[in-house]
Amino acid sequence: MRDFNLNSIFLFITAGVIILFVIAQSFFFLRRAWRRARELGIEVRVLRRVVRSSAAFTVAPAIAIILGVITLSRFLGLPLPWLRLSVLGALTYELPAAASAADALGVSVSEGVANPQAYTTIAWVMTLGIMSGLIIVTLFLKKIQGGIQSLKKRDTKWGDIFLTALFMGMISAFLGMIFADITAGLRGWIPVFVMAVSSLLMLVCGFFVKVLKVKWMEDYALPISMLGAMALSIPITRLLG
Repeated sequence: MRDFNLNSIFLFITAGVIILFVIAQSFFFLRRAWRRARELGIEVRVLRRVVRSSAAFTVAPAIAIILGVITLSRFLGLPLPWLRLSVLGALTYELPAAASAADALGVSVSEGVANPQAYTTIAWVMTLGIMSGLIIVTLFLKKIQGGIQSLKKRDTKWGDIFLTALFMGMISAFLGMIFADITAGLRGWIPVFVMAVSSLLMLVCGFFVKVLKVKWMEDYALPISMLGAMALSIPITRLLG
């Protein structure tokens, strides 16, 4: 029996075919949008400026996505994270989902998954979990939006409170993972301090955007805070670990 390979040629080809299909879709709709814009009388120079600015600001979220691919590739190989984060996956979901599944299976995230059953289970957790969003949006988004708008029309204050509560509920799910090991001593506080550093960096970026009016930083605040927190997590871990 051959050893399981996280970076096999078959996985790379499978991921590559799917990603190429998605890229082809993007170019197809880009071409349709360009033709429609010309039919509406929009000048070519305006369209080119829009394309250039959109391409430039796409770099910012792409940096954060690349960080996620690199992080996941350490124990899942490159093809699966590349596929997940290139097509449908979200960085805020993929990392916790993969880590939670690995923890439930007793697999260390610091080394490659050697068991094909564990790899398959982690892949299914990552895939099935994110698909719920597609189903909900497709079938129930219109009804949900109608309910929220109806609530806001009846009582604007409670409508805002409801939306804020939904957002805080989502954030609380991630905070639970950060504070899960604080009873294990100083080492358990490492994620908390890294989160605090990331928040501080985000506040600094917000100061530049809101006070100093450095508008371009608005799109790069996320990767700056992520990269900075990841870099500073090394001395924090050495100090507390």
